[in-house]
Amino acid sequence: MMCDYSSLRSSAERMKVILGLSAPAVGVRLLSADDAVPPNTERLQGYRYCQALMEARHGRSVLLDGDGISCPAAAAAFGFRSLPENLQNGKGLVGFGIVADPAVARRMFENMATLSPGEVQRLHLFPLDRATEQPDVIVVEDEVEKLMWLNLAYLHVIGGERIVSSTAVLQATCVDSTIIPYLEGRLNFSYGCYGCRDATDLVGSETVVGFPASVLPAMMEHLEYLNQKAIPTSRSKKAWAVLQKKGQKAAETNV
Repeated sequence: MMCDYSSLRSSAERMKVILGLSAPAVGVRLLSADDAVPPNTERLQGYRYCQALMEARHGRSVLLDGDGISCPAAAAAFGFRSLPENLQNGKGLVGFGIVADPAVARRMFENMATLSPGEVQRLHLFPLDRATEQPDVIVVEDEVEKLMWLNLAYLHVIGGERIVSSTAVLQATCVDSTIIPYLEGRLNFSYGCYGCRDATDLVGSETVVGFPASVLPAMMEHLEYLNQKAIPTSRSKKAWAVLQKKGQKAAETNV
């Protein structure tokens, strides 16, 4: 079945315009060794997954594999190699100052969603507004308010059922926003994590959300609906302006 890549690119552009995104959404393909990649794709070496995501957000089509990925936790999550002993026993996160109790760190990794070893050989990340391939997962990084509308659009897709998100405030881009949506076929969001905030240009007011590419058409349909009234109304802050006027009048009356 042929994929309409122009529709993907158009959806990415509309998402960027409606939400006011500072950069396009990123498409992520989880590949076998035989899957083809576009000729303009750059293989990264010594990059964390969150850094590869950053590069794609800034316009590059990049490839990351088990040899090129530098983050041991992400490498384990994608099934590229085993989790190092210092992370398995929890001492690594204690050393980073992330947790005080190694038992907490051990449980965080034990409950981590992972791919089976060898299930995926390579990761292809690219700006969705330049898509020439069908992604498995779409990841968006930006300010919280902008991503809120994506969550609301997805809420419509699932018929109003409350969104339940999973995070350990660890591996926000690799596990929370890519692997969980891939494995569980649902949107997932988090507040970011120690690693991606330290290693990328993600700023304090920004976070990340990921969802299966298969739900993009339905999400865009409702995002267009939200853009007719809800988004501009909420962003106008008229209700807050009314409250401010009330407070000003009350203050003047009491003078």
